Formats: sequence, structure tokens, C-alpha cells
Amino acid sequence: MGLTIIYAIIIFCLLIFVHEFGHFAVAKAVDIRVNEFSLGMGPALLHFSKGETQYSFRILPIGGYVKMEGEDEDSDDPRAFNRKPSWQRGLVVVAGSVMNLFTTVVIIMIIALVVGLTTNIVGEVSPGYPAEEAGILPGDQILKINDTKIEDWNSVTTTLAENTEDQATILVERNGKPLTLISNVTTDDTGRRIIGITSKMEHSFIKSIKVGFVSTWLWTKEMINYLVLLFTGGGSVHDLVGPVGIVSIINEQAKMGILYIANLTALISLNLGIVNLLPFPALDGGRLMFLGIRQFSGKIITDEIEAKIHFAGILLLFGLMIYLVVQDVDRFII
Repeated sequence: MGLTIIYAIIIFCLLIFVHEFGHFAVAKAVDIRVNEFSLGMGPALLHFSKGETQYSFRILPIGGYVKMEGEDEDSDDPRAFNRKPSWQRGLVVVAGSVMNLFTTVVIIMIIALVVGLTTNIVGEVSPGYPAEEAGILPGDQILKINDTKIEDWNSVTTTLAENTEDQATILVERNGKPLTLISNVTTDDTGRRIIGITSKMEHSFIKSIKVGFVSTWLWTKEMINYLVLLFTGGGSVHDLVGPVGIVSIINEQAKMGILYIANLTALISLNLGIVNLLPFPALDGGRLMFLGIRQFSGKIITDEIEAKIHFAGILLLFGLMIYLVVQDVDRFII
């Protein structure tokens, strides 16, 4: 469990740093005065100043913040957050979530590059299985199964799964020449239809980048669909997990290896980025919402009023966090 705690601290600190660094970097880029960059919450373990900014490391690795001049109060400083154009403030607000999305892409890309990507080229032929009897060899590129054109490994597994016959006609390319083979089709212990071949893995930097973006987009759509269900009554708050639940999941993933930890980190990073964009007070999405409202409503909502609303949002979020911790303890520990 000690190693799990270390993994959890590293993951939390990494993702919080990435998120807050996004705010920090864009704030500096548009010349907003940053008073403090904090990693963690609670009492400070270490802090130092460089230039106009104080950098702090705090005891609880469950949050962080970038304190900008004029962010939650009125300020006459020309470099204050509240004195900057709306488009610059909007960029600062969304930068944290953008960095989390980018981090997700990078992690998935690295995993794909390390593990490799499947192809429609045969990597290994299992002894005693139909593929061996049919004469399929490692290095054969599968072009067609029955009447279905094969372009990737997913096409291979899907076509075999849908094959209801005892045999399959397989067109392969071997040494640059087409070759038609007839293979029996069997079923493994899980019920999958197989012939006994594995894919040759390809390590491609360009294709790994594509996988990073495509996988992040697919995950994003799934998360948004779930959030829609949650807020329309189709989901339940019981499906959510807090810090204790995340640590428990990390413990399970750690048993399977570092790549599973990396995959979970990518998923948490994406979750952090999307949730922060929800239009709820205290979240980045809530601040973005108020930027839009105040752009069209003028001075009806003052900095002081907005700060109070965000503070109320923080209290509600803390209440939700406490609820999730209690739920996690009951679900994962007791």
C-alpha cells in the first residue's frame, strides 16, 4: 500500500501542476501579475519567491491554485486580472483544462509508442491452431477474410467474430504476391472465434500521435455523454469516486504494471480537464460563464459579488468531496 500512496501522490501532483501551470503560463504571457503559484492545499511545507511571484508547496496534494492580482477582488493595478480584456481572461481560465487534455494525449501517445500498435500483419502463429494447419506464416499481410476487405487488426478480429461458418477464406500477401488460404475457425475459452494468430506490433511515432488524439476524443465523448446522463437523472452520484476511491483504483492498477498506471493517469487528467470546464461556481467553467455574463450585463455583477458566489461554490464542492470520501470509505475500505 505504501507504493500505492507514492503513485497517488505523484499522479495528483503531476496533474495538478500541469493544470495550474496552464493558468500560470498564459497569465504570464498576457502580462497578468501572479502573486502566488501553489501546488497543494493547506499549510505550506515550503515556499520561496522569485520575482513578483511566491511559489508554495503545501501539505495536501489534492489541489493547487494560481493567485492572480485582481482575480477575486477589485484592483487598480493595470496588470490585474480584472483589468485585462475578456478574451485574455478567458484564455487564462481555459488554459488549465487545455493542459490536462494535452497531457492525456501525450500519455496515450507514449503508451502507444511503447506497447506498439496492432497491424493486419501476422506476428505469431500458435502451434496446433487452424492458422498453422492452413499454412499461414508470420509476416503474412491479411488482405481479405471471405468477402471483407481487411485494413487493420480490428477488422481481422471483427470479421472472424462474425463468421458463422466452420471455415474462412483468407487472402494474404506473402513476399509481394497474393495467396489464398482456407482456414478452419475455432472458439477459445471466452467464446471468441479465432484461428490462432497474433498481430505484428508497429512502433510508429506519427501513428502514436494520431492514436493519442483519437483516443482522447473518444474518451471525451464518453465522459460528456455520462455527464449529460448524470445531470438529466440517467446517472447517479453513487457512480462517482473521490480521492479515497481513486487511491483504491490506483492500487488495483499498480498490480498490473506501470502502463496501467499511466493509462489511469491519462483518464484522470481528462476527467480533471472536463469537470473543471463545467459551468459551476469556483470551477474554471464557472469563471468562464461569469466572464460571458459580465461582458453583456456590464457592472450589474461586481467583482465582490462574483467572489462571494465562487466562495459558495467552493463550499458546495467541499461538501461533495466530503460526501464522496465517506462513500468511498464505505465502498472500498469497510
